[in-house]
Amino acid sequence: MKVSDILRVKGGTLFTAKPEDTLADAAQLMAEKDIGSLVVISNGLVVGMLTFREVIQAIVKNGGSFGTTTVYRAMDSGPLICTMETEMDEVRRMMLDRHARYMPVINKSMLMGVISFYDVARTVVESQNFENQMLKAYIRDWPEGDGPVKQA
Repeated sequence: MKVSDILRVKGGTLFTAKPEDTLADAAQLMAEKDIGSLVVISNGLVVGMLTFREVIQAIVKNGGSFGTTTVYRAMDSGPLICTMETEMDEVRRMMLDRHARYMPVINKSMLMGVISFYDVARTVVESQNFENQMLKAYIRDWPEGDGPVKQA
């Protein structure tokens, strides 16, 4: 399974910020939209990622307030990225290794979406449920006489 499969199901709604936006405005947008991250875009390119982790760290560093902090000063300027063709196992490994909860999906320098650790976990569970159903159907429809050998 690839990242493109997740985005196809998830949809393409994207929320972004600019580096010069205030952190307060970015946090307000995150709260209003009930989202945990914003992709930071400058001149049409992804330049960073702002998650609730960076927001909290910036507030703590600033004595408990936003102050005049900009998104640029708080963002992660080296976020993990993946492509539409990245395999889910690779995404899972990358996210676990870096403790990343969100990952921008890029295709030829264009932002295609963001996948979250929740999206990955949901996809894994749905895939396992499907395999489980298929195995149960296979066992239920086992041909007569081809079953397991009974021991005496």
